[in-house]
Amino acid sequence: MSFFGYFAFIYYVPYSEGVRSGELIKFSKKGVAFKTWEGEMSQGISGAQIFQFTVPNKEKDVILKMENLQGRYVKLTYEERYKTFFWWGDTRYFVTAVQEEQSPFVTPK
Repeated sequence: MSFFGYFAFIYYVPYSEGVRSGELIKFSKKGVAFKTWEGEMSQGISGAQIFQFTVPNKEKDVILKMENLQGRYVKLTYEERYKTFFWWGDTRYFVTAVQEEQSPFVTPK
């Protein structure tokens, strides 16, 4: 019984929620038995700050957008969990939305 309570807490209660912006530098499906979508976003000049995240398999629209926005400046909406399970992904940060943004490093013409 306590396992189910623990699992429900981990699944339904986020530790934090937020938004981060940066250049999407990596997005790939990985794993042997359990395939998960993992990505990296550079939040600084020359990749000094890397934000690693997971996109849940149920977020089909987000996965499709991520594949098309590779190398572009994006804003990610995410939930941070207290813990993760190996079949969920490699990180505690789960992206629920993505949108393309204007890079602050490029001046519009």
